[in-house]
Amino acid sequence: MAAMSFSVSLRPPEFPATASNHRSTAVSLPRRRALSISFASVSAETSTAPPARPEIELEFIGPKPGDAVERTTAISGEKLLRNIMLDNRIELYAAYGKVMNCGGGGSCGTCIVEIIDGQDLLNERTNTELRYLKKKPESWRLACQTIVGNKENSGKVVVQRLPQWKKR
Repeated sequence: MAAMSFSVSLRPPEFPATASNHRSTAVSLPRRRALSISFASVSAETSTAPPARPEIELEFIGPKPGDAVERTTAISGEKLLRNIMLDNRIELYAAYGKVMNCGGGGSCGTCIVEIIDGQDLLNERTNTELRYLKKKPESWRLACQTIVGNKENSGKVVVQRLPQWKKR
């Protein structure tokens, strides 16, 4: 594909001097410079696009059998699991957690999730998680403390929402 280029030049309008029967006052307006805008199109073959960033696929399973499975993707290492869930309107909190959560500060323990698959694609448990989840299974995490990916890895993470409600 060939490169295209074109240019647009904008100049202020010029008014012809006309004689009029009206009484006129001389007004001096500042001279404006012409504005020039250039557009260039480069073909896909010659452009150097930044390298694709690795993505993590996320699958969210509801707490009850028959709940819909929700899916989304996230760029590896850029967001907390809590933010991904809230941005995609995926239910994170139980009824009391919707009102009583700490807003992602790691001080309430209401954003518990269980990682069914893909634990190796997440950061290690933080000290906050170790404190709140010391009597819980290793697969349980606080969504507000869990970073999805490490900017280099990609894969799939399966998350059980509200594991405390799960029918065993």
